[in-house]
Amino acid sequence: MEHMRTLKPLFTIPQRWKPVRCIRARYCSNLANTGVTSKERRTTPDKFKSKVSSGPSFEDFIRGVSVKKTYAADGDCSDHQSYLSEDLELGNSRKVYFETYGCQMNVNDTDIAWSILQGKGYLRTVDLSEADVVLLVTCSIREKAEQTIWNRLQQLTAMKKRRLKTQTPMKIGILGCMAERLKTELLEREKLVDVLAGPDAYRDLPRLLTVADGGLQASNVLLSLEETYADIMPVHRAPQGYSAFVSIMRGCDNMCSYCIVPFTRGRERSRPVSSILEEVRMLSDQGVKEVTLLGQNVNSYRDTSEEQFCSSDLTQLSRGFETVYRPKQGGLRFSDLLDRVSRIDPDMRIRFTSPHPKDFPDEVLHLIAERGNICRQIHLPAQSGSSEVLKAMRRGYTREAYLDLVMNVKRIIPGVSLSSDFISGFCGETEDDHLQTLSLIREVGYNVGFLFAYSMRKKTHAFHRLQDDVPAEVKQRRLEECIGVFREEAARVNAALIGSTQLVLVEGESKRSAQDLCGRTDGNMKVIFPKEDVSAQHAESNSAPVNAGDYVLVKILSASSQSLRGRAVSHSSLRGTMKHCQLDEHVASDRNRTETCP
Repeated sequence: MEHMRTLKPLFTIPQRWKPVRCIRARYCSNLANTGVTSKERRTTPDKFKSKVSSGPSFEDFIRGVSVKKTYAADGDCSDHQSYLSEDLELGNSRKVYFETYGCQMNVNDTDIAWSILQGKGYLRTVDLSEADVVLLVTCSIREKAEQTIWNRLQQLTAMKKRRLKTQTPMKIGILGCMAERLKTELLEREKLVDVLAGPDAYRDLPRLLTVADGGLQASNVLLSLEETYADIMPVHRAPQGYSAFVSIMRGCDNMCSYCIVPFTRGRERSRPVSSILEEVRMLSDQGVKEVTLLGQNVNSYRDTSEEQFCSSDLTQLSRGFETVYRPKQGGLRFSDLLDRVSRIDPDMRIRFTSPHPKDFPDEVLHLIAERGNICRQIHLPAQSGSSEVLKAMRRGYTREAYLDLVMNVKRIIPGVSLSSDFISGFCGETEDDHLQTLSLIREVGYNVGFLFAYSMRKKTHAFHRLQDDVPAEVKQRRLEECIGVFREEAARVNAALIGSTQLVLVEGESKRSAQDLCGRTDGNMKVIFPKEDVSAQHAESNSAPVNAGDYVLVKILSASSQSLRGRAVSHSSLRGTMKHCQLDEHVASDRNRTETCP
C-alpha cells in the first residue's frame, strides 16, 4: 500500500472512463440463470463488446498521445492526460553521476544518456557522495568485466543504505550491454538495482527514473532495428575537449561464435550521413582536433536513409573474405562517409574503430592513403593465427586471406601502423593453433594489441554448439606467451621510428611527470616529451609554450613497446605538415630517408 500511495499521482484515469460499467462480472453468472431468455443471452455479449470497443484503447495509454474519442454511454470526450505527464519526468536539478566501463561505444553512450537527462533538467556531478542518481554504463564482453560491476553494485548499495533519511534517496541504474544480457539477475539478485536501460532504451531514462522514484524497479531492455540516436546531439566530455567520439552505426550482423555483441546491441543499423556530418561540423567549430568514428563494425557502415543512396550494387568485401549473411545491397558506403567527413576540416584528424577485416575493399585503403587528415593507422582484429580456429570462430576468412589483406594494406598505405585483437584458448584450440598465432604476430608486426583469454558468454553460438575445453591455466599461459611476443614485435616496430620526426597532437601532461607532456602520433602511438617552449613556426627563432590541443613536431629519440620518447622541435599544423611531407617525398623519392613524416 505504501507503493500504491506513492504512485497514485502518476496514474491519471479520466473520470468519464468507468471500467465497472464496461466490464461486469455478473454477465457470466447471469448466463447460467435459467430465467434468462435466449434473446437476452445473444444481446448481452453484444452489449459487452460494444462497451469494450467504445472504451479506452491502447493509444490512450501511450505517453504523449492525445486522442479524442466519442464514448457511446457518455457522449463527446475531450483530450485526457497522458500516462506520465511531462512534468513528472523532469529531473528538477537532481544530480546524476556516471561511471563508464568497457569500450569507446560506452563512452559515446554515456554522452548520449547525459544529453537526454540534461534536457530534462538533471545536473551532472563528478562527486559520488552528492549524487541522487548513479548510472553505470556497462560491458558484457567478458566475465571479468561483469564481475567488476557486481562488486561495484555491492559498494553502491552499502553507500545507499548509509544515506540519512533526510536526504534524497539514491537511485542506482545499470545501462548498456549488461542491462540487456542480465536483466533478470540484475533485478532479482539482492535488489541492487532501481533502473535498467538497454543500449536502445536511453530515450526512456527520464520515465524509468520517475517510476523508480515511486519505489518500484523500472526496466526497458528492448532492442531496436532502427534506433541510432541520430537526432540526439551527445554532450562530449573528452579530456581537454580536443578529441571526440562520433557514433556512426550500432549493432553487428557478423555473429562470430564467441561474441555477445549481436545479442546485447542488436542488428546493424547506420546513422544517416547528414546527422553525422552535422555533428562533426559542430565539433570542428568547437575546436576539436581529432574525431574517432565509432561502431561495433564501423566499416560496414551503409546508409539507406535516402532514396538516392539505394542502388543495386552489392557491398564489396576484402578479397578472400565472406560473411554468414547474404551480400547487402545499396546504400551509402563507409568510403563515401569517410570521404565526406575528412573534407569538413583539413586540420582535424579522422580515426575509426572498431572495424572488421572483411570490410576493407581497395577504395577505402586508397582514400586513407590519399587524404592527409585520415590517420594511417588501421585496426585489423585477427583473433587467431590458425585457420581451423578462425573457422570455429566463424570469422569468415583464413590465415592466408588475412595475411594477403595485411600485404595489400601495407602496399597501398606505406608506413601504416597496425593494431589487432587476439583471443587465447578458444574452444578446441590446440598447441599447434597457438603456435600459429604466435607466428602471425611476428609476421605482421603490430604497434598496439588487445589480447585476452577466452571467456564463454551465454547466448552465443559457441555456448550452444562448442565446448570450452581449454583449461584456465593453459589459457593464461598462452595469453602470457602472446603478450610477450607482441611486446617484442611492438618494440622492434617502434624502434624503427627512432630518428624520425612525428607530428603529435598534444593531450596534456604525462601521468607520470608534470614536467613532461604526452600526445599521439598519426599512427596512434603515445609520445612523451619535455614540457618546454618551442618555436612558433618551423625554422623560426621565436618560441611559444606547448598546450593541450596543439600540433607539434617531435624528434623521436627512444622507443619501447608501449611508447615513444622525444623532444619537441616546433609548433605545426596538420595541413602544413602534410605539405612539408609531400615536398620531402618528391625531393627524396629515389633515396632512403632516416626521418619520416606520418
